[in-house]
Amino acid sequence: MVTKTLNVSRKHEIKEKFYLIAVLQGMWITLKYFCRGFFLWKSYTINYPEEKRNYSQRFRGMHFISYDENKIENCTACYLCQTVCPAECITIIAEERDPLKNPSGVWKEKKPKSFDIDALRCCFCGMCEESCPKDAIKLSRNYELATRTREQAIYNLDHLKREVKGRG
Repeated sequence: MVTKTLNVSRKHEIKEKFYLIAVLQGMWITLKYFCRGFFLWKSYTINYPEEKRNYSQRFRGMHFISYDENKIENCTACYLCQTVCPAECITIIAEERDPLKNPSGVWKEKKPKSFDIDALRCCFCGMCEESCPKDAIKLSRNYELATRTREQAIYNLDHLKREVKGRG
């Protein structure tokens, strides 16, 4: 059995070949914004270092690890965030927690000896935050993540620990 292909293409008109309508629409939009800015002095940009952009409350920025009032991190090194991370940017090494340094009454058997996040590999999907049973790892609203070297973009436990005061 031989199947034939059906040619459904059509001849394009001259205006479609040169994309004349699309080019004119783009030029109209550019001209409109130019006139608004030039004659009405309306600006569409912000002066970045002085003015900060206001992002949504759902914006996912830099990670942080929460700790309680006794400066004990909530992370129990369960490896769930490392396991579910699609970018594989989280690296955890666990160790035993000293029982004398846990005065809060809730027994946390393990703690992270090292907790590293490679921010250059991270896609900021939030799966690590959703998977954490202790609500230890969170994504802040900090979007200023520029670094000079790759090594500075790998954040360790000391850099990530902070007290929870909302998502700011």
